[in-house]
Amino acid sequence: RKALQPATQAKHFCKAHAKVLRRVVLGLLGVAYLCYFIAACYLSFQRALALVVMTAVVAFFICWDIFKKHCGAKVLLLLRPVGKCFQKSWPWLKWLLWVALLAGLIVWLALDTGRNPEQLISLGGFCFLVLFLFACSKHHGAVSWRAVFWGLGLEFLLGLFVLRTTPGTQAFQWLGDQIQYFLGYTTAGSSFVFGNTLIEEIFAFQTLPIIVFFSCVMSILYYLGVMQWLILKISWLLQVSMGTSPTETLSVAGNIFVGQTEAPLLIRPYLTDMTLSEIHAVMTGGFSTIAGSVMGAYISFGIDAASLIAASVMAAPCALAMAKLVYPEVEESKFKGKASIRLSSGEEQNILEAASNGAAASVGLVANIAANLIAFLAVLEFINAALRWFGEMVDIEGLTFQVICSYVLMPVAFLMGADWADSPVVAELLGIKIFLNEFVAYQQLATYKKNRLMGLEEWDGSRKQWISERAEIITTFALCGFANLSSIGITLGGLTSMVPQRKSDFASVVLRALLTGICVSMLNACLAGLLHVPTKVGDCAVFFSTTNFSSTSYTMYTCCKQLFASSVLQNGTLSFTGAWAEQAESVLWLTECCGHYNHTSCAG
Repeated sequence: RKALQPATQAKHFCKAHAKVLRRVVLGLLGVAYLCYFIAACYLSFQRALALVVMTAVVAFFICWDIFKKHCGAKVLLLLRPVGKCFQKSWPWLKWLLWVALLAGLIVWLALDTGRNPEQLISLGGFCFLVLFLFACSKHHGAVSWRAVFWGLGLEFLLGLFVLRTTPGTQAFQWLGDQIQYFLGYTTAGSSFVFGNTLIEEIFAFQTLPIIVFFSCVMSILYYLGVMQWLILKISWLLQVSMGTSPTETLSVAGNIFVGQTEAPLLIRPYLTDMTLSEIHAVMTGGFSTIAGSVMGAYISFGIDAASLIAASVMAAPCALAMAKLVYPEVEESKFKGKASIRLSSGEEQNILEAASNGAAASVGLVANIAANLIAFLAVLEFINAALRWFGEMVDIEGLTFQVICSYVLMPVAFLMGADWADSPVVAELLGIKIFLNEFVAYQQLATYKKNRLMGLEEWDGSRKQWISERAEIITTFALCGFANLSSIGITLGGLTSMVPQRKSDFASVVLRALLTGICVSMLNACLAGLLHVPTKVGDCAVFFSTTNFSSTSYTMYTCCKQLFASSVLQNGTLSFTGAWAEQAESVLWLTECCGHYNHTSCAG
């Protein structure tokens, strides 16, 4: 007992001075990080730029929380006279603001689409889809236009920031690159378990372990409270701007990072008392986005990481807006007046248990994806064989599910902004996503992208081998969502297991939510088509003078096409027009291009 006395005294001392000791430890950690931060910036500010941005964001929210806690009430009291004055002026000020915003948007669209008229098609498709969803509204007169316009406005601003501004493009490109590097660490575990040969040659061992790794990391972030903090901040922004209830907003915000069955777990205690409109919003959020774990798999296919991240983030406000357009609130929500919703941090005792649980939980997801891929690809092949057989009975060759989709959904693909020549392929992928799943569709899109980057001929007979970069971006956004027929069962099963007594309510709104989710992904695609700026090819003469023509690439294909277009073969004499006429090596370059591609100029 005497031997344990010092330890007991130390324990009592720590309990009695827990707050002081916690502040001392946090203070020491803060000073240590500050020293590290200053050293990193001093050695190379450019290298530490990402660290500076992350530190600034975290510091802002910490300072904001401290300010709100200690000075929030005083500031609100001081601003109360200004608030009253603002409320009196708001009725006419609101209309003035809307008119100014609308005029600015019209002027910007007129100037912007003047340079690229094809963007007007995407704008027309965007308006058509919004009007179509309004026509499908459950209660036309009860639509909250504040939620609709704020949601679409936030989606537009996010798209503008990501696709048009240099900081936004660089930030999301950097984030995409970091995720790709991060996912590369999966190789360390999968190569040890399966060996290098299997992970290099077999899809299941190459892509599916990424889901295990990503799920493990997400579980750790949940245990540490990082995900809850991030979801709450995004939820607060959507809730304040759109005027939606905290429960539905929180679930939709969570869908940016987690799947359609995991996000409702955030609001599980509140599902029993939620209105049908709120449940519809929760389902729509699940159908409109993809989980972070499968996003890692799509990135490993070769799909552009920045576009996937942007599509998932942009889908959140759009999903909430369209959910309120299709199924407006006509009941009295029990959560409307609540300032916030409490989030649990999980039941794990330590970080190792959190990592283990995350990895174990992903096993079911990985098995589900593998089983679905086997089943869906087999069913697709069977359907195609049956359709070919029926087609041959009436002399129709090559009739497949993809061909039918390419004709039926071709107008939709064109309205989203894809070129008419690319529309059948985009429509085919869209059909696969809706009727099978997005995993198969992204896999095929990755093949088209790989063919383009390899510089293959655009057409192989009557079959298109790749689609344009613009069509790729539009398709990436259009496929980014769990809105497919098989997801109906997943959504109903997940929600019913949480609240069995509301099974009939879930079933009554799920089809409407599925339609809304499909349209949300298409709206995102329209916005991507409206805001996409085509990548300019550099000086082809400089490219040709530095390349060895041993292999093809998209740049070589584009430059060869330009060279072919400028060549004139007349009476057996070959000449060139434009800038190519001034190049002494144009004939040599044409010969090299003819070694890779076919053209009438090559006959001479």
